[in-house]
Amino acid sequence: MDPAWRRLPAEQRAQDKAEFIAACEDFGTDHLLQSFSLVGTRGDADLMLVAETENLDRIHEFHVVLAQSGLAKWCTQPYSYLGLRKSSEYSEEQRFVARPFTGKYLFVYPFVKTRAWYALPADERWRVMQDHIRIGKEYPNVDNHTTYSFGLDDQEFVVAFDTDDVAAFLDLVHRLRGTEASAWTARDTPSFTTIRTSLKRAVDALDGESLTVALT
Repeated sequence: MDPAWRRLPAEQRAQDKAEFIAACEDFGTDHLLQSFSLVGTRGDADLMLVAETENLDRIHEFHVVLAQSGLAKWCTQPYSYLGLRKSSEYSEEQRFVARPFTGKYLFVYPFVKTRAWYALPADERWRVMQDHIRIGKEYPNVDNHTTYSFGLDDQEFVVAFDTDDVAAFLDLVHRLRGTEASAWTARDTPSFTTIRTSLKRAVDALDGESLTVALT
C-alpha cells in the first residue's frame, strides 16, 4: 500500500476496502480465492491473494474488476506468480484438483532449476529426487502445493507450503538444503511468509482499523 493511503480520512479508507472486498467476494463465489497477510513479515508487500480458476480468462477478468476498486488505486502489485497444476514426474501423487490451503501459515516462493538439470537422463533425475521426496514425507504436518510455470511465467515452479508449525517448515527447508537435488537449484527467492486470514481481516491490517462503512 502507498503509505499516503493510511493518512486518508477513515470513511474513505473504509469505502476503498469495501469495494476491494466486494470484488473479491464476487469472484470467490465461483472460484477458489484465499487471502493472506504479509504485514510484519515482509517490507515490500502487505497482502497476498491466491486464486485458482478454470482458465486464464477468469484471472484476467478478476484483475480488471479488482483494479476498479478504491483500494487498488493506492497499491502496487510488486509480485505475481502464475502456475498450472499437473502431476509430478517424480511422484505418483495426482494433484489436478484445486486444494485450499488449510494451515495457519503459508510459505511461497518461485523456483528455478539449472538448465544442466534438464540435460540429465530422466532416470537419473528421478533417482536424485527420491531423497528429496523422502524427507518431505517425514513432515506430514507441512503440506506441499507445487504448480508448474514453464513458459507461463519467469519461474519454472511456484512452490507453496502450508502448516500450523513454522518451526517444522524451517527444519524441513534446512534439511532439504543438504540433499543432492538442492545442488541443481538456480533460484528460490523471494520467499513469502504469510498468515492465512479472512479477507476482511487482511484488508483491515492494511491500516489497523475495522471496516465500518457498508458498500452500497
